[in-house]
Amino acid sequence: MATLDMHEQEQVDALKAWWKENGKWAMAALLLALLSFAAVRGWQIWRAQQGQQAATLFAGVVQQMASNDPKRIGDAASAVVDKFGSSAYAPRAQLLAAQADIQAKDAAQAKSRLQWVIDHASEAGLQNAARLKLASLLLDEKDYAGALGLLDAKHPAAFDGLYADIKGDVLFAEGKADEARLAYQAALGKTDDKDVYHSLIQMKLDALEGAK
Repeated sequence: MATLDMHEQEQVDALKAWWKENGKWAMAALLLALLSFAAVRGWQIWRAQQGQQAATLFAGVVQQMASNDPKRIGDAASAVVDKFGSSAYAPRAQLLAAQADIQAKDAAQAKSRLQWVIDHASEAGLQNAARLKLASLLLDEKDYAGALGLLDAKHPAAFDGLYADIKGDVLFAEGKADEARLAYQAALGKTDDKDVYHSLIQMKLDALEGAK
C-alpha cells in the first residue's frame, strides 16, 4: 500500500472526522427509510393474522421514540417481542430500540437487539438492515474481523452498495487504502448517482484517489 502525502492525509483525516460526526446519522436516516417502507408491508401481511393488539404495541414503540428515553423505548419494544415475537412488528420494534440504544451510547444493548433481528426476522430487508448497523457498531469498536465477517454474509443485490460501502469503511480504518478504494468503487457502481448516498461514497473515494 502506498504512503499518502501530507495533502492527501489531510483530506483523509478531514473525511474521517466528518464521517465520524455525520455518518451515523446518515445510516440512521437510511435505516428509518427502510423501516418506513417495511412497516407498510408488514402491516399488510400481519394485520389479519396478528390482530390489533400487536399493531397497538408497535405503535407504542413509535410513540416512545419521541421521548428519546432508551429505557421507555426498550421496554415498549420488549413488550412487542415478549407477546408477539414471531410477528413482523417484533424485529421492527427491536430495530427502533437499537437505534435509541446507539444514540444513548449503549452499544451492548444495541448489539443484542440487532443480533435478535438477524436471528429471528423473517424478512431479508430487516435482517440486512440489522446486519449493516451491527457491522457499523463493530467498526466503532475496532472489531474489524467481526465487522467483515458480517459483511461477507449473503444478501439481496439491492443491498450490494451498502455492504460494499461499509466494507470500505472497515478496510479504510484498518489502513488498507487500496482495498478500501476498490470497495468504495464497487459501492459507487451499485448506487444511483442521483442518490445523496452516492455523493457520500464519492467523497470518501475522492479522499483516497491519491493512494495508488
